[in-house]
Parts: sequence; C-alpha cells; structure tokens
Amino acid sequence: MSMSDLPTETDTFVTELDAAVEAHMNWTRRILRCAVLRSTPGEDVLDPMAHTLCRFGAWFAENRAQFVALDAPAAHRVEVVHQTMHDAIRSLCAQVMGGASGHLVDLDCFERSQTELIGLLASFKTLILSSAVRSDPLTGLPLRYGIENDYTLYQKEARRNRSLLYVVLIDVDHFKPINDTYGHHVGDLVLRHLANTLKQSLRIDEPLYRYGGEEFLWLLKCKSTEEAIQSARRVLATVGTTPVPVADDEILRLTVTMGLALAGEMEDLASVVKRADQALYQGKNSGRDRYVIASPDLAF
Repeated sequence: MSMSDLPTETDTFVTELDAAVEAHMNWTRRILRCAVLRSTPGEDVLDPMAHTLCRFGAWFAENRAQFVALDAPAAHRVEVVHQTMHDAIRSLCAQVMGGASGHLVDLDCFERSQTELIGLLASFKTLILSSAVRSDPLTGLPLRYGIENDYTLYQKEARRNRSLLYVVLIDVDHFKPINDTYGHHVGDLVLRHLANTLKQSLRIDEPLYRYGGEEFLWLLKCKSTEEAIQSARRVLATVGTTPVPVADDEILRLTVTMGLALAGEMEDLASVVKRADQALYQGKNSGRDRYVIASPDLAF
C-alpha cells in the first residue's frame, strides 16, 4: 500500500510525524556546532523546558492522545526519553559554553536516549501504517482482518457470562441502482452515511466491520433472542428514518436487510457467517427491509 492509498488523516499524521522527527535531527546539528565552535545552540536548547519548546515536543503534546490510544506505555516512554535527551544536551552545552569539556556520562545518556527515541517513533509509524491497512479508507470501519480474533474473544465472554453472541450481516438494499442512477460518488456517500448511522445506533462494545462491497458485519451481544430482535428492529428503524442528503433538494431513503445467526459455544466464525449469509439471502428474497434469524433459530 502506498501513502496515496491511505486515509487522508493517516497520511497527514505520518507526514507530520516524519517532519517532526526531521526537525529534531536538524536540532542535533546545532548541538554539533556548539561542541565544535563553542557557539550558543539557542535558548530553546538551554531552557529547562526545552523538551516542550522544540518542534517535536510541541507536536507530540498536541497529538499525545493518538499515541496513547495506540500504545500507552510506549507513548509515556517517548516523553521520558525525549526529556532525558534534552536534559543531557543542555548539560553538555552548558559545560562547553563554559569552556570545559563535556562529561562522558552526559554524552552517553544523550546517545542512548536519542537511539531509543528514534526506535520508539519507528515502531509507532509501523503501528500507524498497519492500523491504516486494516481500516476501510471510505467508512473508517475496521476491515475483516480482525474479526476472527474479536469473534473468539466475544464467544469466550458469552460462555463466561452465559449470554448470547449473534453474528449479523447487514446489506444495503438496492445499492446497484443507486450507483447506476447517481454515480459511484453518491454510492460512496451512501456507504459512509450508513456506516455512521450504524455506529451511532450500536453499543460501543459491539464491533462493526466493513465486510465487503455494501455489506457490513456486526457482532451483537445480548442476553436473549428477544433482545437481539429488539436490536435488529432498532437498526432497521434508525436506518429507515435517517435519509442521505445527495443534493440541496434531494435525499435518498435507505433500507437494509439483515441476517442474524446465533453463534454456538464452540462454533467457528466461518460456520456462523455462512448461516447469517443464508438468512440474509432469505431476507432479500422475502422483500428486503427486514431481518431474518438463521436456523436453527426461528425466522421472523
């Protein structure tokens, strides 16, 4: 995947990360001039809060929440080694500016902390790019790569809590005519709109994935079949009453069809998805804008 294939926000974030790191490397060149020529490296280097004044430090502070979300311990470590590096350099520069030789312990500390910082940031960049590959650029939803692991975790949780786990396939009704009539740009708008509508109507601990094309997969946790039915009806109603604005004076009203399959305690994901897909197909053939619960459950 090239950078141009990444979501815009990811592309921008990685570009800003690279620019901040490059600015820090340029900062170290000023330190070299201080050591060789005994010229001042600048007040931003000598200031006790220099780690907050450099370009990288300011940028990291602004984006700290994103780093924490990716890896909180590593984000904290970035802060620690970055400040350690600045403290060591400030001590070295003060010694040189005072006409003395720098202490070896400060130089070693600087080199170790800089090496660790660059390594941490390289790991974060890899993590960011990896996450982007596993997310759908259009809707922002995760793709199917992580479903297997999430399904296994939720299945274990259901066994432990004596609750139920349903795998739900959601398909946009009459999507091809929308593309044919309005063009693919409106089709993309419809998918983004639906993804946002679904995310807002589902509970935060119920994952939603872009499964392929105009199809989404939902891991539905509930205490009973009746609760699953209520959730399915709520989604149908929400989608049906949340039209898509496609022009100043035109809206599209969407409907979806859903196939629900109750996951067995030891049933693999492929088997549950197959039953959900069969239920979805039955719903399509029965008129769309409805849900169907797969056998061995009752169909509605």
